[in-house]
Amino acid sequence: MKHSDGSLTGKTVLITGGARRVGATIARVLHGAGANLVVHYRNSANDAEALAGELNAAREKSAAIIQADLLDLGRLPALVEFAVRSFGALDVLVNNASTFYPTKIGEITPKAWDDLMGSNLKAPLFLSQAAAPALKKSSGLIINIVDIHALRPLRDYTVYCTAKAGLHMLTRSLAKELGPEIRVNGISPGPVMWPEHGSDEAAREKIIQRTILQKMGTPEDIARTALFFAASAPFITGQILAVDGGRSVAW
Repeated sequence: MKHSDGSLTGKTVLITGGARRVGATIARVLHGAGANLVVHYRNSANDAEALAGELNAAREKSAAIIQADLLDLGRLPALVEFAVRSFGALDVLVNNASTFYPTKIGEITPKAWDDLMGSNLKAPLFLSQAAAPALKKSSGLIINIVDIHALRPLRDYTVYCTAKAGLHMLTRSLAKELGPEIRVNGISPGPVMWPEHGSDEAAREKIIQRTILQKMGTPEDIARTALFFAASAPFITGQILAVDGGRSVAW
């Protein structure tokens, strides 16, 4: 999906986990609205390079990529410095990177706890902290990709849900701490893209039937919401918007 209204022309966006899936769609939509993109990746080097090539082909020297393990907190300031060095400023941080897998009670390990809490809560906090000085200069925005299961637990995903619940509160807390210069909002996706592993057709159909709109969403639905927060919502902060076809209402 392309946006060419130029509403983000001259703005710089840093998105974590932006090489694939929903993150890549957010990157494409914000880039299509005129933004320069810094795409972070951990392991998806080929996807990141292909995405940057696509974006730079559409608009020369408008996208750059950077590799980092977000659990290595010492690397996080370098992401911000790279964005500012590449494009002169940082206007929007999208905390999108996430790990997602089940952790059944009785089988939870410290490693799983550290990984899920690290990617979904710890990294967004410390990257937001590192980005705050640059975002303050630009009167910028932080967008956290939360989850409707931050408020409604998903069976067998205790640690993931706990981490996203923390991110929900972190979004609201950061809005209070960083305002008035920086806005902070969250997007809570519902069923917009199935996990790459672990869901069967019957389970998928059951989820769809529990949404008010009786259908799947798309990554573009999340990306359009990110664009709304970035380009059209200067008086909104501290809010988490569910983009879920009414799933959280019809629970």
